[in-house]
Amino acid sequence: MSDDADSLFEFPCAFPLKIMGAASDALVQAVLEVVLRQAPDFDVATMEVRSSSAGNYLSLTCTINATSRAQLDTLYRELSSHPLVKIVL
Repeated sequence: MSDDADSLFEFPCAFPLKIMGAASDALVQAVLEVVLRQAPDFDVATMEVRSSSAGNYLSLTCTINATSRAQLDTLYRELSSHPLVKIVL
């Protein structure tokens, strides 16, 4: 039985990650580094960047080609522990 047997997802699948943090170019760069390390086939041009109404925060959406539950767990762990990232959904 594979690790993905109890997962609600069938891999591979398109999986959107929403990452929020204080508005800065450093946040965008840090998120890209983590995402590309774990999902090297991620197309950087597809990343969506939205600014909060006051411009203090950024919301980044990266839709990756998820290949396993372990990959998603690692991404969430790395992104959540980054000092520039406030929330990962």
